[in-house]
Amino acid sequence: MKKILFYILILFFPITAHAISAESYVVMDYDSGRVLLSKNSEKEKLIASTTKIMTAIVALENGDINSTRKVGEEVLKAYGSAIYLSLNEEITLKDLLYGLMLRSGNDAAIEIAYHISGNMEKFVLLMNQKAYELGMSNTKFLNNHGLEENDGTGNTSTAYDMAILMRYALKNDTFREIIATETYEAKTSGKTYVWQNKNKLLKTYEYNIGGKTGYTQKAKRTLVTASKKDDKTCIVVTLNDGNDFADHKTLCEEVFKKYERVAILDKESLIIDTENPQKYYIKNDYYALLTKEEMEDVKIDFKINTEQKEEEVGVAEVYLNDKLLTSEKIYQRLEEEKKENFFQKFLRWLFRW
Repeated sequence: MKKILFYILILFFPITAHAISAESYVVMDYDSGRVLLSKNSEKEKLIASTTKIMTAIVALENGDINSTRKVGEEVLKAYGSAIYLSLNEEITLKDLLYGLMLRSGNDAAIEIAYHISGNMEKFVLLMNQKAYELGMSNTKFLNNHGLEENDGTGNTSTAYDMAILMRYALKNDTFREIIATETYEAKTSGKTYVWQNKNKLLKTYEYNIGGKTGYTQKAKRTLVTASKKDDKTCIVVTLNDGNDFADHKTLCEEVFKKYERVAILDKESLIIDTENPQKYYIKNDYYALLTKEEMEDVKIDFKINTEQKEEEVGVAEVYLNDKLLTSEKIYQRLEEEKKENFFQKFLRWLFRW
Protein backbone atom coordinates (compact mmCIF):
# COMPACT_ATOMS: atom_id res chain seq x y z
CA MET A 1 0.00 0.00 0.00
CA LYS A 2 2.84 2.36 0.87
CA LYS A 3 4.55 1.65 -2.48
CA ILE A 4 1.31 2.37 -4.36
CA LEU A 5 0.92 5.67 -2.51
CA PHE A 6 4.56 6.55 -3.27
CA TYR A 7 4.10 6.00 -7.02
CA ILE A 8 0.87 8.04 -7.00
CA LEU A 9 2.74 10.95 -5.35
CA ILE A 10 5.54 10.70 -7.92
CA LEU A 11 3.01 10.71 -10.75
CA PHE A 12 1.16 13.82 -9.63
CA PHE A 13 4.01 15.59 -7.80
CA PRO A 14 7.22 14.80 -9.74
CA ILE A 15 10.53 15.31 -7.95
CA THR A 16 12.48 18.28 -9.30
CA ALA A 17 16.11 19.26 -8.78
CA HIS A 18 16.58 21.52 -5.80
CA ALA A 19 16.75 25.22 -6.58
CA ILE A 20 20.17 26.89 -6.37
CA SER A 21 20.10 29.19 -3.36
CA ALA A 22 23.11 31.35 -4.24
CA GLU A 23 22.56 35.06 -4.72
CA SER A 24 25.02 34.83 -7.60
CA TYR A 25 26.85 31.95 -9.23
CA VAL A 26 28.85 30.84 -12.26
CA VAL A 27 29.68 27.47 -13.75
CA MET A 28 32.67 27.74 -16.11
CA ASP A 29 34.22 25.23 -18.48
CA TYR A 30 37.87 24.91 -17.40
CA ASP A 31 39.12 24.14 -20.92
CA SER A 32 37.54 26.99 -22.84
CA GLY A 33 36.70 29.51 -20.11
CA ARG A 34 33.14 29.55 -21.40
CA VAL A 35 30.33 30.25 -18.92
CA LEU A 36 27.84 27.38 -19.01
CA LEU A 37 25.42 28.40 -16.25
CA SER A 38 25.09 31.64 -14.31
CA LYS A 39 22.98 33.96 -12.20
CA ASN A 40 23.92 37.55 -11.36
CA SER A 41 27.42 36.65 -12.50
CA GLU A 42 28.57 40.29 -12.80
CA LYS A 43 27.16 41.46 -9.48
CA GLU A 44 29.90 42.77 -7.19
CA LYS A 45 29.87 41.04 -3.82
CA LEU A 46 32.08 40.58 -0.77
CA ILE A 47 34.09 37.39 -1.30
CA ALA A 48 35.44 36.65 2.21
CA SER A 49 38.18 33.98 2.37
CA THR A 50 37.91 32.92 -1.26
CA THR A 51 40.29 35.89 -1.46
CA LYS A 52 42.98 33.43 -0.42
CA ILE A 53 43.00 31.85 -3.89
CA MET A 54 44.64 35.04 -5.12
CA THR A 55 46.88 35.15 -2.03
CA ALA A 56 48.13 31.65 -2.79
CA ILE A 57 48.83 32.17 -6.49
CA VAL A 58 50.63 35.48 -5.90
CA ALA A 59 52.80 33.80 -3.24
CA LEU A 60 53.55 30.83 -5.50
CA GLU A 61 54.58 33.11 -8.35
CA ASN A 62 56.67 35.49 -6.27
CA GLY A 63 58.23 33.36 -3.55
CA ASP A 64 60.35 30.29 -2.94
CA ILE A 65 58.04 27.63 -1.56
CA ASN A 66 60.90 26.11 0.48
CA SER A 67 61.96 29.40 2.06
CA THR A 68 61.45 29.88 5.80
CA ARG A 69 59.59 32.65 7.62
CA LYS A 70 60.21 33.70 11.23
CA VAL A 71 56.84 34.81 12.56
CA GLY A 72 56.85 38.48 13.48
CA GLU A 73 54.75 40.75 15.71
CA GLU A 74 52.39 41.47 12.82
CA VAL A 75 50.79 38.07 13.52
CA LEU A 76 49.36 39.51 16.75
CA LYS A 77 46.93 41.52 14.62
CA ALA A 78 45.33 38.36 13.22
CA TYR A 79 41.83 37.34 14.27
CA GLY A 80 39.12 35.02 13.01
CA SER A 81 40.07 31.64 11.51
CA ALA A 82 43.69 30.76 12.26
CA ILE A 83 46.33 28.06 12.36
CA TYR A 84 47.56 29.60 15.67
CA LEU A 85 51.10 30.59 14.80
CA SER A 86 53.38 31.69 17.64
CA LEU A 87 55.70 34.69 17.74
CA ASN A 88 59.23 33.83 16.48
CA GLU A 89 58.10 30.42 15.23
CA GLU A 90 59.90 29.39 12.03
CA ILE A 91 57.75 27.94 9.27
CA THR A 92 58.17 27.36 5.53
CA LEU A 93 56.18 29.19 2.89
CA LYS A 94 54.90 25.79 1.78
CA ASP A 95 53.41 25.08 5.21
CA LEU A 96 51.95 28.59 5.37
CA LEU A 97 50.20 27.95 2.06
CA TYR A 98 48.71 24.69 3.29
CA GLY A 99 47.54 26.42 6.46
CA LEU A 100 46.10 29.21 4.32
CA MET A 101 44.13 26.99 1.94
CA LEU A 102 43.12 24.06 4.17
CA ARG A 103 42.30 25.93 7.39
CA SER A 104 41.82 29.44 5.98
CA GLY A 105 44.37 30.77 8.46
CA ASN A 106 44.28 34.56 8.59
CA ASP A 107 47.53 34.51 10.53
CA ALA A 108 49.06 32.45 7.73
CA ALA A 109 47.83 35.04 5.20
CA ILE A 110 49.45 37.89 7.11
CA GLU A 111 52.77 36.05 7.39
CA ILE A 112 52.69 35.26 3.67
CA ALA A 113 52.21 38.96 2.86
CA TYR A 114 55.13 40.01 5.06
CA HIS A 115 57.31 37.18 3.80
CA ILE A 116 56.77 37.98 0.12
CA SER A 117 56.47 41.78 0.16
CA GLY A 118 57.51 43.07 3.57
CA ASN A 119 54.04 44.37 4.44
CA MET A 120 50.36 43.94 3.58
CA GLU A 121 50.08 47.02 1.39
CA LYS A 122 52.76 45.93 -1.09
CA PHE A 123 51.38 42.40 -1.26
CA VAL A 124 47.88 43.72 -2.01
CA LEU A 125 49.36 45.73 -4.88
CA LEU A 126 50.59 42.44 -6.37
CA MET A 127 47.12 40.95 -5.94
CA ASN A 128 45.38 43.81 -7.72
CA GLN A 129 48.00 43.80 -10.46
CA LYS A 130 47.39 40.09 -11.06
CA ALA A 131 43.63 40.69 -11.11
CA TYR A 132 44.16 43.36 -13.78
CA GLU A 133 46.35 41.03 -15.85
CA LEU A 134 43.70 38.31 -15.73
CA GLY A 135 40.91 40.64 -16.81
CA MET A 136 39.11 40.59 -13.46
CA SER A 137 37.64 44.00 -14.18
CA ASN A 138 35.16 44.05 -11.27
CA THR A 139 37.54 42.96 -8.52
CA LYS A 140 39.27 44.98 -5.81
CA PHE A 141 41.43 43.63 -2.97
CA LEU A 142 42.04 45.58 0.25
CA ASN A 143 43.82 42.76 2.09
CA ASN A 144 44.95 39.19 1.47
CA HIS A 145 42.75 37.32 3.99
CA GLY A 146 39.21 38.41 3.13
CA LEU A 147 38.01 39.90 6.40
CA GLU A 148 36.27 43.26 6.24
CA GLU A 149 38.27 46.33 7.25
CA ASN A 150 37.43 48.42 10.33
CA ASP A 151 35.25 50.73 8.21
CA GLY A 152 33.18 47.80 6.98
CA THR A 153 34.65 47.69 3.46
CA GLY A 154 36.13 44.49 2.15
CA ASN A 155 37.44 42.59 -0.85
CA THR A 156 34.87 42.64 -3.63
CA SER A 157 34.55 40.64 -6.83
CA THR A 158 31.99 38.83 -8.95
CA ALA A 159 31.23 35.17 -9.48
CA TYR A 160 32.55 35.52 -13.03
CA ASP A 161 35.83 37.15 -11.97
CA MET A 162 36.43 34.52 -9.31
CA ALA A 163 35.91 31.78 -11.90
CA ILE A 164 38.53 33.47 -14.08
CA LEU A 165 40.91 33.45 -11.11
CA MET A 166 40.26 29.81 -10.27
CA ARG A 167 40.78 28.75 -13.89
CA TYR A 168 44.14 30.51 -13.90
CA ALA A 169 45.20 29.12 -10.52
CA LEU A 170 44.38 25.55 -11.54
CA LYS A 171 47.12 25.73 -14.16
CA ASN A 172 49.66 25.84 -11.31
CA ASP A 173 50.52 22.26 -10.30
CA THR A 174 51.47 23.19 -6.72
CA PHE A 175 48.20 25.05 -6.22
CA ARG A 176 46.25 22.03 -7.48
CA GLU A 177 48.17 19.74 -5.14
CA ILE A 178 47.46 21.96 -2.13
CA ILE A 179 43.71 22.34 -2.67
CA ALA A 180 43.32 18.60 -3.34
CA THR A 181 44.87 17.67 0.03
CA GLU A 182 42.43 16.40 2.65
CA THR A 183 44.90 16.15 5.56
CA TYR A 184 48.31 17.80 5.95
CA GLU A 185 50.96 17.60 8.66
CA ALA A 186 53.38 20.49 9.15
CA LYS A 187 56.40 20.56 11.44
CA THR A 188 57.81 23.96 12.37
CA SER A 189 60.61 25.00 14.70
CA GLY A 190 58.36 24.54 17.72
CA LYS A 191 55.17 22.71 16.78
CA THR A 192 53.60 19.91 14.79
CA TYR A 193 50.31 20.75 13.09
CA VAL A 194 47.73 18.43 11.53
CA TRP A 195 45.20 20.21 9.35
CA GLN A 196 41.96 18.95 7.84
CA ASN A 197 40.63 20.63 4.71
CA LYS A 198 37.48 22.72 5.31
CA ASN A 199 36.23 21.91 1.81
CA LYS A 200 33.77 19.11 2.63
CA LEU A 201 33.27 18.25 -1.04
CA LEU A 202 36.67 16.54 -1.11
CA LYS A 203 35.13 13.80 1.04
CA THR A 204 31.50 13.95 -0.01
CA TYR A 205 31.72 14.39 -3.80
CA GLU A 206 33.95 11.95 -5.63
CA TYR A 207 34.63 14.26 -8.58
CA ASN A 208 35.74 17.30 -6.57
CA ILE A 209 39.41 18.19 -7.04
CA GLY A 210 39.59 21.10 -4.61
CA GLY A 211 38.45 24.58 -3.75
CA LYS A 212 38.28 27.34 -1.16
CA THR A 213 35.60 28.17 1.37
CA GLY A 214 34.78 31.58 2.79
CA TYR A 215 32.50 33.23 5.34
CA THR A 216 31.95 36.52 7.12
CA GLN A 217 28.74 37.89 8.60
CA LYS A 218 28.50 40.46 5.82
CA ALA A 219 29.57 38.28 2.88
CA LYS A 220 27.76 35.13 4.11
CA ARG A 221 28.96 31.81 2.69
CA THR A 222 31.19 31.94 -0.38
CA LEU A 223 32.70 28.96 -2.17
CA VAL A 224 34.91 28.32 -5.21
CA THR A 225 35.51 24.73 -6.33
CA ALA A 226 36.57 22.65 -9.31
CA SER A 227 35.38 19.14 -10.15
CA LYS A 228 36.43 16.67 -12.84
CA LYS A 229 34.59 13.69 -14.25
CA ASP A 230 36.30 11.70 -16.98
CA ASP A 231 37.87 14.45 -19.12
CA LYS A 232 35.35 17.18 -18.22
CA THR A 233 36.33 19.84 -15.66
CA CYS A 234 34.00 22.53 -14.39
CA ILE A 235 34.59 25.46 -12.05
CA VAL A 236 31.78 26.61 -9.77
CA VAL A 237 31.59 29.88 -7.83
CA THR A 238 28.74 30.71 -5.45
CA LEU A 239 28.42 33.95 -3.47
CA ASN A 240 26.04 34.32 -0.53
CA ASP A 241 24.85 30.73 -0.62
CA GLY A 242 23.64 29.00 2.52
CA ASN A 243 23.54 25.63 0.75
CA ASP A 244 26.78 25.95 -1.16
CA PHE A 245 28.23 22.42 -0.96
CA ALA A 246 25.01 20.84 -2.24
CA ASP A 247 24.62 23.51 -4.90
CA HIS A 248 28.14 22.93 -6.24
CA LYS A 249 27.46 19.22 -6.59
CA THR A 250 24.11 19.84 -8.29
CA LEU A 251 25.57 22.32 -10.77
CA CYS A 252 28.49 20.07 -11.66
CA GLU A 253 26.25 17.05 -12.15
CA GLU A 254 24.06 19.06 -14.50
CA VAL A 255 27.11 19.99 -16.59
CA PHE A 256 28.56 16.48 -16.61
CA LYS A 257 25.24 15.07 -17.78
CA LYS A 258 24.51 17.67 -20.44
CA TYR A 259 27.90 18.44 -22.00
CA GLU A 260 30.64 16.56 -23.84
CA ARG A 261 34.29 17.60 -24.19
CA VAL A 262 35.04 18.28 -27.84
CA ALA A 263 38.42 18.89 -29.52
CA ILE A 264 37.72 21.85 -31.79
CA LEU A 265 41.30 22.80 -32.67
CA ASP A 266 43.93 20.07 -32.63
CA LYS A 267 47.52 21.29 -33.00
CA GLU A 268 48.69 17.83 -34.05
CA SER A 269 46.29 17.43 -36.96
CA LEU A 270 45.47 20.96 -38.13
CA ILE A 271 45.06 20.96 -41.93
CA ILE A 272 44.44 24.26 -43.69
CA ASP A 273 46.29 23.69 -46.97
CA THR A 274 45.44 20.24 -48.35
CA GLU A 275 48.27 20.39 -50.87
CA ASN A 276 50.79 21.14 -48.15
CA PRO A 277 49.20 19.99 -44.85
CA GLN A 278 52.35 20.60 -42.81
CA LYS A 279 52.75 24.22 -43.86
CA TYR A 280 50.60 25.80 -41.13
CA TYR A 281 50.29 25.07 -37.44
CA ILE A 282 48.93 26.36 -34.13
CA LYS A 283 50.62 26.12 -30.74
CA ASN A 284 47.65 25.12 -28.58
CA ASP A 285 44.76 22.67 -28.66
CA TYR A 286 41.31 24.08 -28.00
CA TYR A 287 38.72 21.98 -26.21
CA ALA A 288 35.24 23.01 -25.14
CA LEU A 289 32.27 21.49 -23.36
CA LEU A 290 29.37 21.40 -25.79
CA THR A 291 25.91 19.90 -25.96
CA LYS A 292 25.06 17.65 -28.90
CA GLU A 293 23.00 20.46 -30.42
CA GLU A 294 25.82 22.98 -30.03
CA MET A 295 28.33 20.74 -31.81
CA GLU A 296 26.48 21.37 -35.08
CA ASP A 297 26.68 25.14 -34.61
CA VAL A 298 30.46 25.42 -34.17
CA LYS A 299 32.29 27.08 -37.04
CA ILE A 300 36.01 27.70 -37.58
CA ASP A 301 37.15 30.66 -39.66
CA PHE A 302 40.78 30.57 -40.84
CA LYS A 303 42.10 34.02 -41.67
CA ILE A 304 45.49 33.80 -43.38
CA ASN A 305 47.61 36.36 -45.19
CA THR A 306 49.35 34.25 -47.84
CA GLU A 307 51.66 37.16 -48.70
CA GLN A 308 53.00 37.33 -45.16
CA LYS A 309 56.65 36.28 -44.97
CA GLU A 310 56.92 36.18 -41.18
CA GLU A 311 56.18 33.10 -39.11
CA GLU A 312 52.82 34.41 -37.82
CA VAL A 313 50.39 34.62 -40.72
CA GLY A 314 46.87 34.67 -39.31
CA VAL A 315 44.30 33.44 -36.82
CA ALA A 316 41.86 30.59 -36.40
CA GLU A 317 38.60 31.90 -34.95
CA VAL A 318 36.11 29.54 -33.33
CA TYR A 319 32.45 30.58 -33.28
CA LEU A 320 29.39 29.13 -31.58
CA ASN A 321 26.14 30.54 -32.94
CA ASP A 322 28.13 33.47 -34.37
CA LYS A 323 29.65 34.25 -30.95
CA LEU A 324 33.45 34.19 -30.85
CA LEU A 325 34.73 31.59 -28.40
CA THR A 326 38.46 31.89 -29.03
CA SER A 327 41.08 33.13 -31.44
CA GLU A 328 44.27 31.11 -31.93
CA LYS A 329 47.29 32.41 -33.86
CA ILE A 330 48.31 30.55 -37.02
CA TYR A 331 51.97 30.13 -37.93
CA GLN A 332 53.74 28.87 -41.02
CA ARG A 333 56.87 26.77 -41.16
CA LEU A 334 59.56 28.82 -42.86
CA GLU A 335 62.21 27.06 -44.92
CA GLU A 336 65.70 28.18 -44.09
CA GLU A 337 67.42 29.89 -46.99
CA LYS A 338 70.16 27.73 -48.34
CA LYS A 339 73.54 29.37 -47.91
CA GLU A 340 75.65 29.39 -51.07
CA ASN A 341 79.42 29.31 -51.11
CA PHE A 342 81.46 31.48 -53.45
CA PHE A 343 81.72 28.79 -56.14
CA GLN A 344 77.93 28.22 -56.15
CA LYS A 345 77.26 31.93 -56.40
CA PHE A 346 79.75 32.18 -59.30
CA LEU A 347 78.07 29.35 -61.21
CA ARG A 348 74.64 30.88 -60.66
CA TRP A 349 75.94 34.20 -62.00
CA LEU A 350 77.66 32.50 -64.94
CA PHE A 351 74.63 30.51 -66.03
CA ARG A 352 71.90 32.96 -65.08
CA TRP A 353 69.10 33.32 -67.57
